[in-house]
Amino acid sequence: MVALMPAYVTLALAIIFEVIGTSAMKASEGFTRPGPTLIVALGYGLAFLLLSQVLDRVPVGIAYAIWSGGGIVLIAIAAWVVYGQRPDLAGFIGMGLIIAGVLILNLLSKTNVH
Repeated sequence: MVALMPAYVTLALAIIFEVIGTSAMKASEGFTRPGPTLIVALGYGLAFLLLSQVLDRVPVGIAYAIWSGGGIVLIAIAAWVVYGQRPDLAGFIGMGLIIAGVLILNLLSKTNVH
């Protein structure tokens, strides 16, 4: 079923599950709380499963750049919303540069052709 989804939909789901896992990691309190610990394991397990399914359709460097860049931005937003950890100006500029890099990779780079 995963192979039938478009590659970038699968990649987006991988990013979402990675963000869920990372967000739950803080709540797991060093893996001492079973519920959040299980969410971490499931989130990362699904993230890596989905990412592995993308790699036959998207070059590994491009897929990983999008996965990690998207994850960085989304986890920063989640940390702001859930934990009140607001980025400063430099953080916003850095995230803007990450988004610009992902857009350049997808819109301008010929590396995206598999």
